[in-house]
Amino acid sequence: MEFESIAKQFVDHYYNTFDTNRGALAGLYRENSMMTFQSDKKLGAATIAQKLAELPFQKVKHEIRSFESQPTPNDGIIILVAGALLVDEEQNPLNYAQTFQLVKDPTGAWFLFNDIFTLLV
Repeated sequence: MEFESIAKQFVDHYYNTFDTNRGALAGLYRENSMMTFQSDKKLGAATIAQKLAELPFQKVKHEIRSFESQPTPNDGIIILVAGALLVDEEQNPLNYAQTFQLVKDPTGAWFLFNDIFTLLV
């Protein structure tokens, strides 16, 4: 199914970019995008980019353990990712879950409408 291929490409791109150049993620969001990061809600691409830039670590490596995707109305895609991440020089990975909703803008380009991240403790 096409949505699964798009979801896989997105997940690979998102985490590779996050791990190598967090600032480049800003282009995935629009002014009506919302991110919730550990209960901290941010609205709009600039505010989300600022939040990502201010995260209190320099190095990060995501390990995707599983992900699932489904189509949503209006040709959107919802994606649930479960994984672990290592930050800076930590040796103990932190488990996390992240949910994305991809939708198309008026030009047909995919963007992140919703992004919800939580550590699993």
